[in-house]
Amino acid sequence: MRITTTSCLCPVLVCLCFVQRCYGTSHHSSMKVTKNQTKHIEGETEVHHRPKRGWVWNQFFVLEEHIGQEPQYVGKLHSNSDKGDGSVRYILTGEGAGTIFLIDETTGDIHATKSLDREKKAHYVLHAQAIDRWTNKLLEPESEFIIKVQDINDNAPKFTDGPFVATVPEMSDVGTSVLQVTATDADDPTYGNSARVVYSILQGQPYFSVDPKTGVIRTALANMDREAREQYSVVIQAKDMAGQIGGLSGSTTINITLTDVNDNPPKFPQKNYELYVPESAEVGKAVGKIKANDDDTGINSEIKYIITNGDGASVFTISTDKETREGIISLKKPLNYEKKRSYIIHIVGANTHTDPRFSHLGPFKDTTTLKIIIGDVDEPPLFSMTSYVMDVYENAKMGTLVGAVTAQDPDRSNSPIRYFIDRGLHGDRYFNIDANSGAIKTAKTLDREEMPWHNITVIASEVDNPSLLSHVPVSVQVLDVNDNPPELASDDDVVVCENSRPGQVIQTISAVDKDDFANGPRFFFSLADELPNNPNFTLQDNEDNTASILARRQRFSRVTQEVYYLPIVISDGGSPSHSSTSTLTLRVCACGRDGKVRTCHAEPFLSSAGLSTGALIAILLCIIILLAIVVLFVTLRRSKKEPLIISEEDVRENVVTYDDEGGGEEDTEAFDIITLRNPAAAEELKFRRDVMPDIQRVRRHSPPLVLDGVDVHEFIKQRQIEADLDTSVPPYDSLQTYAYEGRGSPPGSISSLDSATTHSEQDYNYLCDWGPEFLKLAELFGEESQQTT
Repeated sequence: MRITTTSCLCPVLVCLCFVQRCYGTSHHSSMKVTKNQTKHIEGETEVHHRPKRGWVWNQFFVLEEHIGQEPQYVGKLHSNSDKGDGSVRYILTGEGAGTIFLIDETTGDIHATKSLDREKKAHYVLHAQAIDRWTNKLLEPESEFIIKVQDINDNAPKFTDGPFVATVPEMSDVGTSVLQVTATDADDPTYGNSARVVYSILQGQPYFSVDPKTGVIRTALANMDREAREQYSVVIQAKDMAGQIGGLSGSTTINITLTDVNDNPPKFPQKNYELYVPESAEVGKAVGKIKANDDDTGINSEIKYIITNGDGASVFTISTDKETREGIISLKKPLNYEKKRSYIIHIVGANTHTDPRFSHLGPFKDTTTLKIIIGDVDEPPLFSMTSYVMDVYENAKMGTLVGAVTAQDPDRSNSPIRYFIDRGLHGDRYFNIDANSGAIKTAKTLDREEMPWHNITVIASEVDNPSLLSHVPVSVQVLDVNDNPPELASDDDVVVCENSRPGQVIQTISAVDKDDFANGPRFFFSLADELPNNPNFTLQDNEDNTASILARRQRFSRVTQEVYYLPIVISDGGSPSHSSTSTLTLRVCACGRDGKVRTCHAEPFLSSAGLSTGALIAILLCIIILLAIVVLFVTLRRSKKEPLIISEEDVRENVVTYDDEGGGEEDTEAFDIITLRNPAAAEELKFRRDVMPDIQRVRRHSPPLVLDGVDVHEFIKQRQIEADLDTSVPPYDSLQTYAYEGRGSPPGSISSLDSATTHSEQDYNYLCDWGPEFLKLAELFGEESQQTT
């Protein structure tokens, strides 16, 4: 088969691999496909030879982006079986067959009808067949071939991530790397220079440069200053075809920002400043601001302000505002225009973060001088002391001088001062003050024991300007005088044991005095002089502000005398001395051998019998325990229930016990259990026995209605239906028991219940012959038979 391609292709592409064969004696060079033949030689068996393909394919090429009016010629298919008579039909199948690629069925010419794009699809796989037009038989086996789309430079380089943003520190060295950019080209990198990209800088020189092969952007100028220019816009171009003429190009923009470094020291705009501060400025408050300029930003512009020297270093202080970078000047001590009218301080502003690389640009600090002028202000009066402490004796006469306060106008005008007491804080008028002199005097008689200290507030104001006020606290101590006699420290009774001995200490007493210690102790104790000698007790002064009471006789008896009274005279050591007489009560009590008191009152009869308190308590506990046992026993007896099982000796039948009382013999509404036992009686009374019927009550002993042939199961079922449909049923569950014994028994029923509904004529006299155990039963049945007759 012969393959023909377009003549516009280069010789390398035109050279296709194919197999040439000579056909006949002619020297025709076209590709032919000879048919596979087998030859029969006489006398030899048939020999099969492996068929050989008549066409060999390499690949076709077609240019992309064809813009001509006519379809683009791709190549030609030709079979060696084609004699040119049109008997061979060529068929093309596969990718793009019939749509993109068309084949002439007669000549085998292949054309591309559409413009192809290699970047979308680089090759197409197709299948070729050669068949006999008349028999539709394959002349050649189906073969596969490829049509490759040949690349042309139709794609420009592109920067996919642009525009770019980059930063680089200011003052960087030449060649400092900033950013690397990369462009991509969609053309075939294996064919020609269509995808070979070269970088160049279009905008941004002479500050920056770009590496033509790698796309790395670097600084090209030394000492670029951010403060001079901060933003740079750099345009980078990427061009294919290795940058040759005719190549396609793309560009991108890189916005480069110079970041700050500390290369600028702070600087005060002026070398000298003046600040006016009134003398009334409060301590701790800001009185002024100062600022040094720094062209840097961020931490590189942070400044710390300090006061280095000057006469105002001890009066003023300075701090840094982190947001405004200002120095805040504050007051440390109060100002006084009359004492000092101006201050001069030196302020230094220095960077807190320095870069050693730029130390040659320093020093990174600056100094300025600040003169502070103090302004005169009309100030309130000034007391000579911040607080006053005075004293006065108690019981002093009204108008006694306590002390005096003084204040003066600190201004040069020296206005007169007026004084008064702040009555809003101290409503009680214990003191008065002279408005002109400030002398404080008593307005009431003072009592130290009632209030030892008095606190008042004195206000001073200027006569020329009464609105300016000053306050000062004054504390007045009330001094003690001996105006209170001593008295016993305790009024409790003193216990005297009956077994006390002569000279035994009964009690040690002490005294108290409301006066101060200077007018109180030492205390002196004695018995009243006007009374005769006490035969029972005596008093001994211990000379340590205490006294001891001693017994003077052998024993005391509560029966003879239970209480004794002892007058005691107590004197203090004040000047003049004060004394008082206090009566001490002594009570006779019974004591044990160890001296502990047992009782101090007259004992009842039990006490004379020798019963102590513990014995009485034990007796009471025993009584309580016995009572508890009795109550528990009674409670258990009441809660005990009667047994539900009847004794075997009890001959009664069907005894039903209820927890309610009946109406006695007159109660005709009681439940008739015979109705439950005898269905014949049930037909007679169809009413519930626990509910009053609306019709006339049936007599108890009416003759029963005899029902013949009544089945007990039907009877029970009927009673169940009646109970379910009964509207007069009570609100509680009612249990109805049916235990019919049946009919037809020859011996008959031995139940005594059924006999109550019939007029039995049986003679029960034979029960008397059974023995004394049945006498009571015979009497009962005998009485019943008499009643029925």
